[in-house]
Amino acid sequence: MQLPRQAARIALRGCNATLAGGVRIPSFKPSVGSAAAAASFSTSHSRPSKNQIYASVRRPDDFYTYQLMSSSSRTPLITLWTTSWCGTCRVVAPLIRSLVDAGVGEAEGGVAYCTVEFDSPDVMSGGLGMTYMITSIPTLLSFDNQEAQIQTKVHDAKKLADRAFLEEWIRTEAQRHGQRGGGGGPGGVFGGLFGGFK
Repeated sequence: MQLPRQAARIALRGCNATLAGGVRIPSFKPSVGSAAAAASFSTSHSRPSKNQIYASVRRPDDFYTYQLMSSSSRTPLITLWTTSWCGTCRVVAPLIRSLVDAGVGEAEGGVAYCTVEFDSPDVMSGGLGMTYMITSIPTLLSFDNQEAQIQTKVHDAKKLADRAFLEEWIRTEAQRHGQRGGGGGPGGVFGGLFGGFK
């Protein structure tokens, strides 16, 4: 069975071989065009990240999954802690979701967003709210590289209803890209609460 000349050339690329019937195939030399295409591909610019909106968190496992996903993509995770009985949450949650969905923060690197149902049985029994010191509902808290950004936590209802404030807050959080910087410093979650001890 004879292979077409082009298929044989591909199969024997770089071999400088002779086929049956005395047909000689010269060795392959890459053209300038293919080198330029490879170079432009390897140095192409990355696209800005798009914002991600996740389903509401009702179990700690879902929350940890979202944290890992945002950490692996170096995208801050914005969480809004809500309850079923919170009237303010019913106003704030759609506002924040609409801002994230509209692309606020994408130019700065993008964000991921989810609501955490604080009064969900699994979240309550798992102590998730206590872990991140959620003392007021609603609370807006960002996570960067799985670290809670305690210094930028927002629980003031007036600020949470202010569209301009939220846009600026989301843009600021989107600029983190896994660099942390608002988690309370070297003292961990308590930050400067107890001061420096030596």
